[in-house]
Amino acid sequence: MGKGSRSRRSSTRNFNTPKNSNIDYSDIKDERSGENKQRYVSKRRDDDPGWVEEEPPYYFLFTTYLSYLVLICFGHLRDFFGKRFRSKNYKHLREQNGYAPLNSDFDNFYVRRLKLRINDCFNRPVTGVPGRKITLLERETTDYCKTFQLTGNTRECLNLSSYNYLGFAQADGPCADAVEQTIRKYGITTCSPRAEVGSSDLHQKVESLVSRFLGKPAAMIISMGYATNSTTLPALVSKGCLIISDEYNHSSIVFGSRLSGAFIRVFKHNDMDDLELLLRECISQGQPRTHRPWKKILLVVEGIYSMEGSICNLPKILEFKRKYKFYLYVDEAHSIGALGPRGRGVCDYYGVNPDEVDILMGTFTKSFGAAGGYIAASQDIIDHLRITNHASIYAESMTPLLSTLVT
Repeated sequence: MGKGSRSRRSSTRNFNTPKNSNIDYSDIKDERSGENKQRYVSKRRDDDPGWVEEEPPYYFLFTTYLSYLVLICFGHLRDFFGKRFRSKNYKHLREQNGYAPLNSDFDNFYVRRLKLRINDCFNRPVTGVPGRKITLLERETTDYCKTFQLTGNTRECLNLSSYNYLGFAQADGPCADAVEQTIRKYGITTCSPRAEVGSSDLHQKVESLVSRFLGKPAAMIISMGYATNSTTLPALVSKGCLIISDEYNHSSIVFGSRLSGAFIRVFKHNDMDDLELLLRECISQGQPRTHRPWKKILLVVEGIYSMEGSICNLPKILEFKRKYKFYLYVDEAHSIGALGPRGRGVCDYYGVNPDEVDILMGTFTKSFGAAGGYIAASQDIIDHLRITNHASIYAESMTPLLSTLVT
């Protein structure tokens, strides 16, 4: 063991505690600053500055673009000589037997000259069930990543490439055993929408559990996460209403907003100043052309934005909500189960009363290892959605095995 390993181990020696110790980790002090740090609790600290967009250093920008320029120049140079001295390697880019090529030379250039060099990093073959760990099939290449051959060996790796944040989607264990018993009792599916004969006691149990977990009066579940947004938003707003959406909201929110027929305005990602300016403009000007007041104003944000990893500034948004009187819709697809001391999402993370958020949406795909989604809100809103939401009226209900996985 090297020196660095010994020094790191000695510096954390005081943190080693018995397995069943009831130590309160929130009282542990940072040895360098001497201040209390919430090192093991997903909770916002008082000194947290919030989300700040970081600009990359110019050195990284310059070297990245320079590397692309070099690869592109060498790629065109190789193509110039290759098309003249090894034309058979470019046969797939030419017309054959009267058929046009599937890809043009320009479109195929990136794959041929840039991606091919690092092709071993992509499309890694796996075997078994991707749970907490994943088993890779090792492979090798003899033609510079054009083709690969399996070696017959496997490698077990930590799975950071898929959902199942909390490890519930395992091939064996209590969840798998419960699903097996459920299938024996209820079968594979209900074969009907919830509004007809597709409801069961399992659905009612899940909805009751979700509402109690989130601290909302009522909840309803939908069999598809994407459809939870795309079918709920059109049931909440329509023509004459306004949707204010973060520019980095998920495509399901964008799709549902367009289906609703409501007027849509977008504000800069997590920029509260831009949001307030937009709110003032929209409220003061009203609807386009007629300038009538909006029937409803619905602000749609995400708890954790899936591509950026940033967390919405919920306290500031609630401050605007009290000031400008709009409805708030929070998508917690990635934050539920992952944020907060009790894993109850962005409200738990900020210590905010869930009653201040009108509608909480989430999915069971990420943290719960299942599929589908939920809407948690007041009883009146849920009753309205049950008879107007297309996912409740026309789509298949959540299967018994998924309902069991969630509970």
